[in-house]
Amino acid sequence: MSRAAPLFLHRIPGPMAAPDAPLVPYWSVSKTVIALCALRLADERRLDLDAPLPEYGVTLHQLLDHTAGLPDYFTLPAYRESVARDDEPWLPDDLLRAALAQDRLFAPGQGWAYSNVGYLLARRVIEEAAGLPLGKVVQDRICVPLGLRSIRLATGREDFRDLPFPGARFYHPGWVYHGCLIGTAEDAARLMHALFTGGILGPGSLARMKAARALGGALPGRPWTECGYGLGLMCGRFGAAGRVLGHSGGGPFSVCAVYHFPDLPVPMTAAAFSGGGNEGIAEFAVQDAALAPLAPGREA
Repeated sequence: MSRAAPLFLHRIPGPMAAPDAPLVPYWSVSKTVIALCALRLADERRLDLDAPLPEYGVTLHQLLDHTAGLPDYFTLPAYRESVARDDEPWLPDDLLRAALAQDRLFAPGQGWAYSNVGYLLARRVIEEAAGLPLGKVVQDRICVPLGLRSIRLATGREDFRDLPFPGARFYHPGWVYHGCLIGTAEDAARLMHALFTGGILGPGSLARMKAARALGGALPGRPWTECGYGLGLMCGRFGAAGRVLGHSGGGPFSVCAVYHFPDLPVPMTAAAFSGGGNEGIAEFAVQDAALAPLAPGREA
């Protein structure tokens, strides 16, 4: 497959990005941040990840690791048609009713299936526990402590209008119902690096976040040789780069990958953002960035 260079790439450790670096959409990397918010609130004893949510018969932990058995809203033809027409987003409750009218995929805890609906519900649990909208929770508990000034929750078309991808001006971020963060590639890498090296979570919560359900082996056209899922984390191995922890994501006009590589001589984190729809391009880019210091003639 082609490993075309991503439009934006940042590696930590590495040089600082230009101060005028553009904002890019984080897509499902936002799930890592949502799970991090939930664990921060759990550390504060504001919520319990294992408490049943009576209305849905699942726990927050099951929502975060995709074991709740809930269907996804992307499987709704009407949803895909509305996005393609560049309609205004449906009301969240209308979307939720339509999605949950589909059959439950399995009993809670008895399987695994990726579900954006689960993260919409997780967002609601977090906002209720914090008494704040998600964007404010992210700012207060993650961005301010880590000094991440570019990251914010996109809420309207104006937030996507100036993104450096042509398709951005024809998309409303409200179609991402759990929320879509935007920020620089550097801040995406800094956030993920701090998660695993900077003490943003207590050791017990971090271990819980990283405890992954094994999902399989190699994925065609992508660098994965083993893959699994923790709490808001895609976990596994990228061949010679060893273990990886982070998340990939994609929308109608761009893709991204933000991963930490703990097994390298110097643990490293890389973020890549590219146009198009092939997440493998971004994943290979972060793998190559992580391995570059180990190449002959380069210092490790």
